[in-house]
Parts: sequence; structure tokens; C-alpha cells
Amino acid sequence: MPNTSVIYNEEELVLLLKQQSREAFNYLYRQYGPVLYGVISKVVYDEQTAQDVLQDVFVKIWNNIEQYDARKGRLYTWMINIARNASIDKLRSKGEIMKGKIHQGEDIVNNLQQGMRTEQATDTIGLQKMVAGLKPEYEVIITLAYFKGYTLDEISKTLEIPLGTVKTRMRSAIKQLREIFNN
Repeated sequence: MPNTSVIYNEEELVLLLKQQSREAFNYLYRQYGPVLYGVISKVVYDEQTAQDVLQDVFVKIWNNIEQYDARKGRLYTWMINIARNASIDKLRSKGEIMKGKIHQGEDIVNNLQQGMRTEQATDTIGLQKMVAGLKPEYEVIITLAYFKGYTLDEISKTLEIPLGTVKTRMRSAIKQLREIFNN
């Protein structure tokens, strides 16, 4: 049975992971799995797909730990970025796009029966599809702000980018959306 009472600091953990320590990897999974799953499930709504992405993320961490550079940021931040990018990549994959279309078809039927709520109305006019056509850095900000209800400050903290950058990207994204909507 693995020793669950051992606690590693970040430096020790990275060193052991680079030495391919299974115990350190198990510790990493126990400590960070729930947090990474939370990040993934905010992007990937299907529970089974989110679990699959979580497994892929840990495989990427294990295989790419040599690329981690402590001078560029914390291990936690590096892993969050891997999880977020893997989630977005999964959504953009062909199979997931088809699943999304199937779910959208089911949603349209349910929406007609339930009446139009705000989120359904935005989907009906194709706003989510327009947002999906934006640059990835714009899409994630619009999605967090308008579909998930994050404030600009929360977006800044979640994505770990300066608030000014979030505001600039938000303005650019809205400008692009206006152009798309008006065409």
C-alpha cells in the first residue's frame, strides 16, 4: 500500500517526477487530480470525456515533466495550463464536435418545450458558434465571462494573465463578434 502520509514540497516533487518516481506520481495524482478535474469539467461537460481528458493530462505531465521549468512558474500553474489546453483540444476534436452537435440537437427539442431562457436564446441566435470562431485566447475569455459568469478579475486569476490583458482581449473579441454578427 502506498505511503499516503508523505508530503512533498514542490521542488522535491518535481525532482522525483523527473526521476520517474511512481510514488511521487501517485502523490501528484492524489493531490492535484481533483483540482485538474475541476478545470477540465468547466470546459468539457461530459463526465466520461472529462475523466478521459484527466487521464491524458497526467500522461502528458509524466511524459513531459522534463520540459517543466521552475523559473517560468509553479508546477501547479504548468499543470493547470496543460489541463486547460487538453480540454480545449478535446472539444475541438472531430468526435467531440459531433457529440456537441448531437447534444445541441437534443437541446433544441428541449428548448422548444421549456421556452426560451437567456442562455438558450443566445444559443438560438448562434452566439456560441460565433464565439467558437474567435481566436482561442479570445474564445476562452468570452466563454468564461458570458457563458460561465466570471468577472474580469476572476478570468485574470484563472488564466493567470494580467487584468489589462484580459480587458484588451475582451475588447478585441467583442469587436470581432460585432463584425461577425453584422456580416
